[in-house]
Amino acid sequence: MSLNARLEPVLYLFAGLFGVSGVALAALAAHGGGEANLAASASAMCLAHAPALLALALGTARLKTAWLAGFLMIVGTLLFAGDLVTLRFTGAGLFPYAAPTGGWAMKLGWLAVAAGAVFRVRA
Repeated sequence: MSLNARLEPVLYLFAGLFGVSGVALAALAAHGGGEANLAASASAMCLAHAPALLALALGTARLKTAWLAGFLMIVGTLLFAGDLVTLRFTGAGLFPYAAPTGGWAMKLGWLAVAAGAVFRVRA
């Protein structure tokens, strides 16, 4: 079984978790007061990457880099959104540079999607 096939259920899982988290964080930003911008930014990243992970799960047979792109997007979103949510509720982030590290991981994930155009699955 390929790495893409083994990661497919994980991609579906995190697509759903990021989707529900994004909606919940949007509600928090709209109604929760405090530093709404932190919840809004975390919501945006969750809601942007949920459908991307769903698409990667659906395309694992055709995109050789799906496992790498998905892994980077999951880790990046967890770090970025997790840091902002932790900062919102505790006043301190996860660790220094957690959000920028997550941002870089997400960007590298998108580059891995682009690299899939070059490293093609042979039919």
